[in-house]
Amino acid sequence: MICVTIGRSRHKMVSAEHRALAEKGAQLVELRVDWIARKPDLGRLLKDRPTPVVVTCRRPADGGKWRGTDDERMMILRQAIVDGAEYVDLEADIATKVPRYGKTRRIVSHHDFERTPDNLEEIHAELCKCDPDVVKIVTMANSPLDNVRMLRLVASAEVPTVGFCMGDMGTVSRLLCGKYGSPFTYASFSSERMMAPGQVAFDEMQKIYRYDDIDADTLVYGVLGDPIGHSYSPMLHNATFRQEAVKAVYLPIRVPAEEITKTLQQFSAIDIRGYSVTIPHKEAAARFANYPDESVKQIGAANTLYCDDRGRWFAANTDYEAALSTIRDALQERNANDAKLDGKRVLLLGAGGVARAIGFALARAGSIVTIANRTKARARELSEQLDCQFVTWENRGSVASDILVNCTPIGMFPNMDETPYPQHWIRDGMLVFDTIYNPENTLLLKDARVRDCAVASGLEMFVRQAAAQFECFTQRPAPIEFMRETLRKGLSPVRVKRPD
Repeated sequence: MICVTIGRSRHKMVSAEHRALAEKGAQLVELRVDWIARKPDLGRLLKDRPTPVVVTCRRPADGGKWRGTDDERMMILRQAIVDGAEYVDLEADIATKVPRYGKTRRIVSHHDFERTPDNLEEIHAELCKCDPDVVKIVTMANSPLDNVRMLRLVASAEVPTVGFCMGDMGTVSRLLCGKYGSPFTYASFSSERMMAPGQVAFDEMQKIYRYDDIDADTLVYGVLGDPIGHSYSPMLHNATFRQEAVKAVYLPIRVPAEEITKTLQQFSAIDIRGYSVTIPHKEAAARFANYPDESVKQIGAANTLYCDDRGRWFAANTDYEAALSTIRDALQERNANDAKLDGKRVLLLGAGGVARAIGFALARAGSIVTIANRTKARARELSEQLDCQFVTWENRGSVASDILVNCTPIGMFPNMDETPYPQHWIRDGMLVFDTIYNPENTLLLKDARVRDCAVASGLEMFVRQAAAQFECFTQRPAPIEFMRETLRKGLSPVRVKRPD
């Protein structure tokens, strides 16, 4: 179950949002009465309430906004119990001062906005001494491994325990705590109204992650990266799992570079079965796998990890074949008799992970590749690995090429008026492939169409590599057309926001 938090300064707005949440299917709502600007009128808030509620009055030290005295705060909590609120939230230091009464259930809570302390079990034991119906323990994740410690605590607790971590590294435990026995998790009213670091909006919890369907049998996958908040992979893969009736959830997992190996090792404790891998972890993922495929061995980087029932990890680089097929299909669409890459001159802009995979794929297909990158040393390094040429970024316009591939983020939302390759450098009739998928129609591709070029979009490559990942995860065919349309729909709100 999802408990949705409301914090507004006026009673009228609290009640209006409560009704709106009930209409959206919320089953439990937390009323943060410490946010109300004047003395909270509990009778007004609780009368004819459309859902069960948790009444919370939090001090600033615990992340709240209460302005009155502690005695006044306890009076409000006692009144909530007398008025029959379904739950009240009590910190451990006042739990013994607010007696049990009637049917109201007691949540005894502990919050740490700085860290996840080493003595979680001791803190939990102390909370259990305070006559709780539910223990709530919420801490800040400063490492992905904090999620593992928290979920282990939830799973082993004898008293029903709501336990998860805050911050963007705590999303894993926010979304998986129900799988390990937490009676509920917390969500914000909307993405603009987060009440705690890393909160996920109620709509996302429902529509993207289907939180209420997650249980002990749900398979878990995710995307590893740093940063990771921009990724559309959770939206795409979760929709595909739902379409194909796969009992699984796919999470965004932020992991700092220095913690990737430990995270992959220790996340086995929470039974994550596969990962999409993005910057900066692709090389580490390749090293972690027991069984890398041939593309991973050649490139030295993986964008996909998945394990079998024996715990053996396999690695693939689905960017490799997705890029090749996208380029070949674009060539064939322009000229049905010319889908060959052998002998084609390719100018590759960028020297990161995607450029590395595409460069290896094209070089292996017989293309003549030249690298251009804003950092000369990285261009030289990749050119040595591919055994090809490189040019300085300033001289990229001097390279004669049949195919131009942009692997840089130049032109990505919100900087959609930028291009990595000015229109006057584009040669009529060449193929221009932009790996950016947000927006689908970048300025580079618009300019290429003006010059009568064949074009290939990053959306197509993204969908194809994601479809291949789905097949690695599930061992079943991917619904690629569904995935293509799902990504387009997911990007459509962004397209509306484009400047004129």
